[in-house]
Amino acid sequence: MIDVVDAPALAQEIVGAIRRVVGPAPVALHEPRFCGNEWRYVKACLDSSVVSSVGSFVDRFEADLAEYTGAKFAVAVVNGTAALHVALRLAGVRPGDEVLLPALTFAATANAVIYCGAIPHFVDSEERTLGMDPAALRDYLRTVTDVGRDHCVNRSTGRIIRAVVPMHTFGHPVDIEAIVATARDFHLAVVEDAAESLGSTVCGQHTGTFGALGTLSFNGNKTITTGGGGAILTNDRDIARRAKHLTTTAKVPHRWEYRHDEIGFNYRMPNLNAALGCAQLEQLPGFLSAQRRLFRRYSDAFANFREMHVMAEPPGCTSNYWLQTLVLDATVAGERDTVLAVSNDAGIMTRPAWVLMHRLRQFEGCPRMDLRVAESLESRLINLPSSPHLVAMDS
Repeated sequence: MIDVVDAPALAQEIVGAIRRVVGPAPVALHEPRFCGNEWRYVKACLDSSVVSSVGSFVDRFEADLAEYTGAKFAVAVVNGTAALHVALRLAGVRPGDEVLLPALTFAATANAVIYCGAIPHFVDSEERTLGMDPAALRDYLRTVTDVGRDHCVNRSTGRIIRAVVPMHTFGHPVDIEAIVATARDFHLAVVEDAAESLGSTVCGQHTGTFGALGTLSFNGNKTITTGGGGAILTNDRDIARRAKHLTTTAKVPHRWEYRHDEIGFNYRMPNLNAALGCAQLEQLPGFLSAQRRLFRRYSDAFANFREMHVMAEPPGCTSNYWLQTLVLDATVAGERDTVLAVSNDAGIMTRPAWVLMHRLRQFEGCPRMDLRVAESLESRLINLPSSPHLVAMDS
């Protein structure tokens, strides 16, 4: 067993374990892999000259996403933040409402709430999933809210709490079924932030399909990429139709006339990006298999370290292992920054979790519950190099 002697020694041991998995430096955190039909599909798109927000690849990408995730409808947009913004609007979030979301999340989750004129309300996490803690949330809502026939009111602010946004952290599914049950009891709309969890499931059901709406991201560092892009998932035909309308600048279909019947958004995914996405989606099973093998290699590499472990998928779930994550015990949390410095100095890109939302100046005045678990996790998480090409794709 490896004992902690001093911080630099521990950091060197950790970097050595990472290097045994990823090989020689430099190593990025997560790079895209293009080894399928990307060139062919993008060239076909260029040859057609249809490269903007309509085209056959957009239609195909939406259909393929719906089929893969099991959602009845998918609407492709320019990025995951745009997807979440529109999904919140469609869920009924209005200016002055409050929206529950984890403090441990990427800033885009909170930004999308602000875009709606609403107020983020931060919720604690649980260590088992790294996501929103449904039991703590239920207890908290019982204490601080008044529940009417069809709405939930924050007793302290007098504002309606309209929705809850569970986020599947680093691809690991949150306890979404418990969150949905809590949301039902407190009259909250559920909008899943599944930006990081394409390919992750709970009891066989894909993330992003448990609430009224879910959102995905296809940024360059995600499991598959369209360069920049996102999608809205829903099983409701009317919601899907309205999502497509709002994200196409609310333009009324007409052969030549430009008439817009409400404030809309220029959020539709370009055909060129969708062409890339179609090719990437074809390779998703191989990417997921590689990510799982990479997790096993990291788990083996850190098996003899007493004070840390590599984050594994929650019971009953299948994770996409988008970002491999080292979880330090509280006893060595103070060494996180040393590990980050030593690994990055060695050319191995590692990253901490995000700064918690309530610590950011723009959100520090927002309502929040006791965030002791999220604050502990923030100090103990290290994302490790996670590109699928770090293991042989055909092994």
